[in-house]
Amino acid sequence: MVDIGGHVESGFEGVRAAFEANFTERGDVGAAVAVYKDGHKVIDLWGGEREKGGRPYDEDTLQLVFSTTKGATAICANLLAQRGQLDFDAPVAEYWPEFAAAGKQDIPVRWLMCHKAGLPYVDEDMTVDEALDWDRVVKVLAEQAPVWEPGTKHGYHAVTYGWLVGEVVRRITGKTLGQVFAEEVAGPLGLEFTIGTPDELHHRIAPLIQGGGVPADPEAAALMQQFMGPDTMLGKALGGVRNGAFFSEQGVFNRPDVWRAELPAANGITNARSLARMYAGVIGGVEDGPSEGLLTPETIAKACEPQTSGNDLVLILESVFGLGFFLSSPMAPYGGPQGFGHTGAGGSVGFADPENGVAFGYVMNKMQLGLTGDERTTSLIRALYEAIGAPTAHVPPPA
Repeated sequence: MVDIGGHVESGFEGVRAAFEANFTERGDVGAAVAVYKDGHKVIDLWGGEREKGGRPYDEDTLQLVFSTTKGATAICANLLAQRGQLDFDAPVAEYWPEFAAAGKQDIPVRWLMCHKAGLPYVDEDMTVDEALDWDRVVKVLAEQAPVWEPGTKHGYHAVTYGWLVGEVVRRITGKTLGQVFAEEVAGPLGLEFTIGTPDELHHRIAPLIQGGGVPADPEAAALMQQFMGPDTMLGKALGGVRNGAFFSEQGVFNRPDVWRAELPAANGITNARSLARMYAGVIGGVEDGPSEGLLTPETIAKACEPQTSGNDLVLILESVFGLGFFLSSPMAPYGGPQGFGHTGAGGSVGFADPENGVAFGYVMNKMQLGLTGDERTTSLIRALYEAIGAPTAHVPPPA
């Protein structure tokens, strides 16, 4: 029996049951889930082990959350836009002049935010160490030509999103994305959420456990290689650079130097309660914190206007993006139809549902194959919406 810590308020016991079932039926090793309702924390649970046979996954545990980090980056960019410091329709080159090279002079910031820029990977072979050199990477991105005609299609910029948006933020503020997030979002909201995590926090991080690897069936393995191999668009995008450094090296995201670096698309480190509190603090006031949301309803409405349609050139399936956020869709079943947030590879997710006053966070160390969540998260979301008596949109029925 897995030890579960934390609390749920009366009426939300079904979420605890779903969380427990994630360990007994769905393969979780260590995980946490948290929910805010109308600015009040109603669920904060954790359980399992940091590694198999290791220390407990407890209240103190932190977790790398891959692309769930993109939601934090999007909040920073939308906050600058709200203040009039960033115009999403201005050319990127207005803020970052070197970006105008190779025919990119007219690409607006909006297309960086919604994955239409045609720069899904850095078109240069790099080691992981080289890819952690921010200045080198953004120099190559500024110089390279798009993979497709910008604005005509969209394709998930799995790692480059963070460098592209982060460099625009740096040019505007003179600060790195991690610094802006710490000062403007994490600090005011009291979050344990870092993009570029200092050494003194490393002992609290649960290492990622690989799961859902290459299928045993030869035909299934060949199909996976066809869509995710290192020479595919998806393989290059997940790996960040042309030779797929971040995708091809086993255990790279368990390296302290990768935790220490800033990858605003992929290496945020946090916990479930901070994810949920971040989204609660974006859409409204939170207990023991700001009395108003970081983003105004008008800013949120603009951020949640769909910017894409049709199949994603990288993910193959249809993805629906706003300005930096996944919008609630079959690929991103974020509770109600107005939900927005971001999912991370392996299963983590954070989202807000302004219509129902819900903010949700889930983190875990056992990765499962899939880029957009799995039955662990959908079971929790189903139980949550049953508890508040609200219908869900796009959440599939139980497997």
